[in-house]
Amino acid sequence: MSKLLSKYHAPDQQGNTQNITAESAGWGYVGFQVFELESGQSIDLPASDNEVCLVLVGGFATVTTPSQTFENIGDRMNPFERKKPYAVYVAKGEAIKVVANTQLELAVCTAPGQGNFPTRLITPDNIDAEQRGAGNNQRFVHNILPDYKEADSLLVVEVYTDEGCTSSYPSHKHDQDAEPSETYLEETYYHRLNPAQGFCMQRVYTDDRSLDECMAVYDKDVVQVPKGYHPVATIAGYDSYYLNVMAGPTRKWLFTWEDDHQWINDEQYARKHQ
Repeated sequence: MSKLLSKYHAPDQQGNTQNITAESAGWGYVGFQVFELESGQSIDLPASDNEVCLVLVGGFATVTTPSQTFENIGDRMNPFERKKPYAVYVAKGEAIKVVANTQLELAVCTAPGQGNFPTRLITPDNIDAEQRGAGNNQRFVHNILPDYKEADSLLVVEVYTDEGCTSSYPSHKHDQDAEPSETYLEETYYHRLNPAQGFCMQRVYTDDRSLDECMAVYDKDVVQVPKGYHPVATIAGYDSYYLNVMAGPTRKWLFTWEDDHQWINDEQYARKHQ
């Protein structure tokens, strides 16, 4: 099995199902955890040097920090309702308590913080939505914490891709600190499939193929992208959702297309597949 693939495991006593740290991933910025909590269950996350973005993938919760309390937030029980999520940005140095008011699927996204921005609630009204691509390369994006919203390091988005379509495609990469063409951003993909027994395919590869991994990804698995291109392909009968977390030394999403496939962005291709 690829070292880039973190398989889902049943919740432990704290409800944790995924636990990726910068140390376990072998990189410097992104951390990612998932918790599945029963109604009434709670977790405490200690203060650290990281900023945090809590994403309510499904369910309702109360979130408390030393500076803020957000009561009974949430608006969907499952990401495939395709409603925009609720999220909470938590500043560096603040401990967090989360109480599940219903069954809760909670993503905890972390990256180094500088304390420049206060803790705040991110409501669906604060989240932009956009359609990208054409034909069998269409996907729908919720920009939870894009580079034009306030944070020190974190970038967080969620993406819906219908059965039989590709996503994160044409292949692109962001593994070089080379502005204005590209920025170095590590990335995780938290995958959900509908129906849940499905799978999708994700490939992570570099131009020289020193890294070239192709993975069958099942519901609630995580793919880690330290470098290279990273397209996703869905399978007939199964819709895909994934939550992306990115971070690096510069908080800009600048990327480079793979030359061989960039033509799929052309207007001629889009018109042909309208």
